[in-house]
Amino acid sequence: MRFLVRDRILGIGDDYWIEDDHGNKVFLVDGKAMRLRDTFELKDAQGRVLIDIRQKMFALRDTMVIERGGETLATVRRKRLSLLRNHFRVELADGSTELDVSGRIVDREFAVEYDGELLAVVSRRWLHVRETYGVDVVREDADPALLIAVAVCVIHLAEKERGDD
Repeated sequence: MRFLVRDRILGIGDDYWIEDDHGNKVFLVDGKAMRLRDTFELKDAQGRVLIDIRQKMFALRDTMVIERGGETLATVRRKRLSLLRNHFRVELADGSTELDVSGRIVDREFAVEYDGELLAVVSRRWLHVRETYGVDVVREDADPALLIAVAVCVIHLAEKERGDD
């Protein structure tokens, strides 16, 4: 399943659509401005909130929490003790499952893996539209909304660290 994401241009508070490979609007990333912490909602095409994404307020390292229906799904943070700056860890709510995100995050060229198995690829390579990148969900049984939320989190954290936000 391949999705097309048009990058937000003006920063937090802006909304942007995610389309499927047929051009249908599938998800809306709704950035919430004027909040103490960075907050996004991932909504379906009908406007129903599927996933909430929030910056964790009191954390030693920048951390984002992904929630569905008030329950935490995952926590996203930069991987500790990594020689690579573009390496993030996603700890799922069960506590025993970790996703690995690595690549050139700010350039929108990275992969999401679980236990060495590829789940999704984020890339601008196959697109010719400016300020756009693709999210290719490789595994059929993967949760596309969760993987898109992970991509939103790691891109936001990497840009914030770099000072782009």
